[in-house]
Amino acid sequence: MAVDHLWGEPPVRLHPVVWMGRALGACSAWVAPVAPAPGRDLGAWARGALAWCVLAALAMLLAAALQAAALALLPAWLAAVVLALLLKPLLAWRMLRSEVLAVEAALAQSLQQGRERLSWLVSRDVAQLDATAVRESAIETLAENLSDSVVAPLLWFALLGLPGAALYRLANTADAMWGYPGQRGGRHWQWAGKWAARADDVLSWLPARITGALLWAVARFGGGAAFAWRTLACQARLTPSPNGGWPMAAMALLLDRRLGKPGVYVLHDQGAPAQAGDVARAVLWAGRALRALLPLLAVALVFAVWMMGKR
Repeated sequence: MAVDHLWGEPPVRLHPVVWMGRALGACSAWVAPVAPAPGRDLGAWARGALAWCVLAALAMLLAAALQAAALALLPAWLAAVVLALLLKPLLAWRMLRSEVLAVEAALAQSLQQGRERLSWLVSRDVAQLDATAVRESAIETLAENLSDSVVAPLLWFALLGLPGAALYRLANTADAMWGYPGQRGGRHWQWAGKWAARADDVLSWLPARITGALLWAVARFGGGAAFAWRTLACQARLTPSPNGGWPMAAMALLLDRRLGKPGVYVLHDQGAPAQAGDVARAVLWAGRALRALLPLLAVALVFAVWMMGKR
């Protein structure tokens, strides 16, 4: 996290997530058909599953080899530094924070600039969004990606080491590129992307709920708008995603703001509309939740290393 804070993302040519995206893009033409097949397209499903498994295995094997080399060849303190440098590109807090705040800064210039900047972060149509909806979308993006881009890679690293973080990042990138219910990029992903979407749902299940729990905890004990866990659980079920609703609903309740996607869902509908300053408040609370997580993960990681030593 110190590396992320000081230097942010590595150059594109060295970024492993960029490599993952290029590998997934190279497989897209083979995985997804140009025209939809009638009924169940089990062939597209099988190709998507096979390509995902091969790429995930390659990412994990490379990560495992790098981790094993660092632990075998370097002193413990230097191995920790090397593993930190290898883990950093698989998570992104500084970039997420910067991009979300940039939406509010652009919105202060004009509504059109705010919409344009938001389009860098979301796949939804931003052309008809008003200032309130732009802020809602930015806050939702922050909350969901706090789980996907920060908490989840850290959690899977604590559980499975560098291969776990690499697996999650591959799965999340594949879902972003392949996990669409219809057409994208001139190809149909209804069945071709189903494996990628479900795999991401499984791997994100625990991190999403931990992120919701962290926001609930900092709200209750850190001076935010406290809310009941049962309320969070009920609100989280309102979104189509089995996981995204947890961090987004927690953020809506913590800020006491209404969040939603037009025509799809509304979270905390009794909350006030998002206003100027709410994006910065959301970033502040997300940072507090992350700081609460780090010592817990450190304890889990030390315990895992100790258990390995016992064996």
